[in-house]
Amino acid sequence: MFENLTDKLEGVFKKLRGHGILTEENIQEAMREVRIALLDADVNFKVAKKFVATVTEKAIGQEVSKSLSPGQQVIKIVHEELVNLLGGDTEQIRLDGRQPVIIMMAGLQGSGKTTTSGKLARMLKGKGRKPYLVPADVYRPAAIEQLQVLGSRLEVPVHPSTTDMNPVDICRQAVDEAAVKGYDTIIVDTAGRLHVDEALMTELKDIQATIELSEILFVADAMTGQDAVTVADKFNQDLEISGVVLTKMEGDARGGAALSIKNVTGKPIKFVGIGEALDALEIFHPDRMASRILGMGDVLTLIEKAESVVDKKKADKLARKLQKSQFTLEDFLDQIQQIKKMGSLEQILSMVPGINKLKQLKDGPQPDEKELVKTEAIIRSMTLKERKNHKIINNSRRQRIASGSGTSVSDVNRVLKSYSAMLKMMKKLRGKPGAISGQKRRKLPKGLRR
Repeated sequence: MFENLTDKLEGVFKKLRGHGILTEENIQEAMREVRIALLDADVNFKVAKKFVATVTEKAIGQEVSKSLSPGQQVIKIVHEELVNLLGGDTEQIRLDGRQPVIIMMAGLQGSGKTTTSGKLARMLKGKGRKPYLVPADVYRPAAIEQLQVLGSRLEVPVHPSTTDMNPVDICRQAVDEAAVKGYDTIIVDTAGRLHVDEALMTELKDIQATIELSEILFVADAMTGQDAVTVADKFNQDLEISGVVLTKMEGDARGGAALSIKNVTGKPIKFVGIGEALDALEIFHPDRMASRILGMGDVLTLIEKAESVVDKKKADKLARKLQKSQFTLEDFLDQIQQIKKMGSLEQILSMVPGINKLKQLKDGPQPDEKELVKTEAIIRSMTLKERKNHKIINNSRRQRIASGSGTSVSDVNRVLKSYSAMLKMMKKLRGKPGAISGQKRRKLPKGLRR
């Protein structure tokens, strides 16, 4: 996400850092390029114009910090204004007050409301809530069945609905059912249309008037850019939405919707969808997203993702194995599984500070999901004995492994070579004070100990 904008902004800032002293002319020239970059990213024209004017005014009128170069000072101002543009503080979903909390998902057809309803249910269930999914879309073929399938996969109850029922009646009955069975969070998946129409808005207003809603989340496809912003504004005028969920962010290389929607509607982005998997929903943090846009990475989210998938007992066991040179291909396979739980390689690397610059280098890291899948297949084709002792894998065994994994012998050799190189690196690290030492490890910040 934001790949195009990040590349262009890095080019602008590279020029700024090349100047020992920044003049008003230097700054205005840079800001013209920033405005073009924002417009190319499909940011609303008025939003881009206002953003550039604010940054220019602050950059020219502000004294340069002694700890920062003039170029760094401008980047700092741009970062601060990007945070403001994206919404400022993180806006959490409202779960307090009268129970059950009722969240209505609204938006156009195809924006991802049903899948997002399932993702949100999964997230809230993980936080100890008792969600109840309510299919109130009686028009789209198989919409009710889709939510029922998601509910079954997530082990989250789904209200029984049929296509001949009235959506308002469905919601009213669901609230009564939730009160009886003790569900504390109702997520209503409403119908969408191909475009905003009066019938859609009337139905949503009727639901709003019938049940006491805690949140109205507008679900928008980020890849539709300014169309998403325009529709969000219309929904907000008619319904007074409480927040926005931007879906398909992983495929949005421009990011215009994310950078415009808060400024235009006045309502915060609360979640972003970053993939099709049911765990691919993130709380939206404006400061972290601004850092990603500027190529500074997002270490906090990376740590949170790691902590959410790492089994502490397994991590401690692995640490002991590393200390005793007992890291096997079986452990290697387990680490691949842990990485896959965190998301795609592209998503993980996007959170690493400075990764864009490294990727542009000839020998820089180029994430390749296929290679990870191939490596996993190769290790799975080995016997348990081979995984525990790679030294016994001779030529005939390599041929058998290649055949079993649908790869070539050269692919098997590459995996074994990478694994051997990893073992050598670990051996070197053990020779350095505190590298994999339990004593030093305990001194790390709590969130990084794993």
